Parts: sequence; C-alpha cells; structure tokens
Amino acid sequence: MEVKGVASEELQQPQEPVADPAIVKKRSRKRSITIFVVVSLLNVALLTLLWTQLLTPAQNAASSQNSGSSPYGDVSSPLIGKAAPDFKLAKLGGGGNMSLSDFKGKPVVLNFWASWCDPCNAEAPFLQKSWQNRLQSQGVVLLGIDGQEKASDAQAFLHKYGISYPNIQDTLDGSTGISYGVAGFPETVFIDRNGVVVAKSIAVLDEKVLDQELKKLGLH
Repeated sequence: MEVKGVASEELQQPQEPVADPAIVKKRSRKRSITIFVVVSLLNVALLTLLWTQLLTPAQNAASSQNSGSSPYGDVSSPLIGKAAPDFKLAKLGGGGNMSLSDFKGKPVVLNFWASWCDPCNAEAPFLQKSWQNRLQSQGVVLLGIDGQEKASDAQAFLHKYGISYPNIQDTLDGSTGISYGVAGFPETVFIDRNGVVVAKSIAVLDEKVLDQELKKLGLH
C-alpha cells in the first residue's frame, strides 16, 4: 500500500513544460549577439592599448632628442667621439663613386638631404654660399648625401640652387643614412681631420650653427 501511495504522489507532481523551440532559438541568437558585441569591444580596447604603446616609445624618443638638443640644433649621437663610418657611393650626375676615405686628413661636413624636403630647400643657398666663400678656403670638405629618390629629382635640385660642391646619392635602402643615425632631413654630421665625428646637427644650417660646429673642428 505504501508503494502505491508513493507512486500516486509521483504521478500527481506537476511536470515542467517543454520549452518552445522557437523561443529557445531566439534566446540563443540573442546570447550569441551579446557575446559577439562584448568580444568586439574587448578587441577594440586591446587594439587601442597596443597602438598607444607602440606610439609612446617613438614620442618619448623624439622628446628625448629634442630635450638633448642645443639652441642651434646640436644633438647627441652614439657616433660622437668615434670613427665616422666609411662609405662608397655614386656621384650625382655620374663620374664614378666617392668614399669618405678619399678625404683622409681633412675635416668633412656631411649634409644629408632630399629634394622634396622643404628645410633642405631653405638651407641649400646658404650651403652653396658657405662653400664658395668660406669652407673651401679653410680646407673643409662639404659633401652632400642625397636620400633615396630619383636621381633626376636630385640633379634638378642641384641645378636649381647652382650647387657646385660634391654630392653623392645614398643606396636604395638608405644604408649610409642608417649608419649615421639619420632620422630625417636635413641632418649634418661634422668629422674632424682624424676621421672622428665631433658633432651632429638637425637644424637648418645658418651662420650661427656653422660657427658653432666649425669650432669643434678647430676652425673659426
């Protein structure tokens, strides 16, 4: 009799209703959309954080370089006090190659430039004037190194400003500029008679900057 009673009670308990497949499908779809939105927002946040971290070192480096520069554009460089890297590059306009070692025993001013660079265009007349009126007579070698661009554009630049001091063109991969730590144009490196780098400037050269750097070469 007791067994029958238990069975009777079990039979009397209400059964859970079977969920409507359409409702289940709708809820599942809503859940999937919610998960997708959350994951997308997380991905956007992670990408934003990553981009910020990538930009920060570059900004800090630029800030560090600017904070270490003098009023006349003098900047620190790991090359200062060390032998200048040698190179062998083609002369603009033809006529073979030119190496830094060709000027052994002479102070050398390396000016890195490009025809599309506005500051380079502003600087060019002063460089030509200084070459004609001052540097040659002091035995200083002024050597322009053009960045990666069409040789025809570089030659048009030289013709435009009547440049008569020697100019050569960097390799396609800019290896010479890289070896001198060039980060933009113009940049100028000053090398003494012993082939040692004594200064590097990121300023557009003028009388004040040139005077400052020539003193480091033992010239006035």
